[in-house]
Amino acid sequence: MATTTPDIEAVSQPKPEKPTAPKRSYPGALVVVEGIDGSGKSTQLYLLKRWLEIGGYRIHFTEWNSSPLVKSATRRGKQRRLLTPTTFSMLHAADFADRCERQILPLLHGGYLVLADRYVYTAFARDAARGCSPHWLRNLYSFAPVPDITFYFRAPLDVAVNRIVAGRPKLKYYEAGMDLGISLDRAESFRIFQERILNHYDQMVETDHFVLMDGTVRVNKLQRLMREIVGQRIDLGRFAPKKK
Repeated sequence: MATTTPDIEAVSQPKPEKPTAPKRSYPGALVVVEGIDGSGKSTQLYLLKRWLEIGGYRIHFTEWNSSPLVKSATRRGKQRRLLTPTTFSMLHAADFADRCERQILPLLHGGYLVLADRYVYTAFARDAARGCSPHWLRNLYSFAPVPDITFYFRAPLDVAVNRIVAGRPKLKYYEAGMDLGISLDRAESFRIFQERILNHYDQMVETDHFVLMDGTVRVNKLQRLMREIVGQRIDLGRFAPKKK
């Protein structure tokens, strides 16, 4: 008897899992912004931070590669151009681990709303673009608490790159990805490197439940949307000043 192959369209496909709230043992909340350079993420987080500060909310701000314990070592490595992709990645992981232990986790347990300008997804995108294993990177940062909201600001590559190039007198060596030998032209190397990073970010939108934000929208409109999403997903009353 001849057998027939079922039509691909007729085969039921598994439905994608709905985002679920991360399991946690602390009363605080964590809001993260991600995106390539020039996507507008830092501007939007700063505006959100100021809005919350004016409202008297208990917040803490942290940014990528800012631990005083590790920053000097990273700076010396950059100045001497000694950093391999793996060394660079591990220095950033040490920086994050220090901030996580000393700032992020204690404040989450203390009932603060923590705002992070870049988080572990920066490492997943940048370090993978430098050739590090995505699986190795995930294991390296497996201790990191899962954000309540991860805003991914996405701008077209040319728009983001032009914003950075127009505002910088000179691109830095590692910033431009010159260590990868992509191109002898620093601006071209930067563009190719950012494109690689962008591709890795795009792959995480569904798997890591990013909230996609259009980085080309007007600043004030984008900020209103960001505040609305934060208000919908997080009970800001938990972080409001206590009434006397």
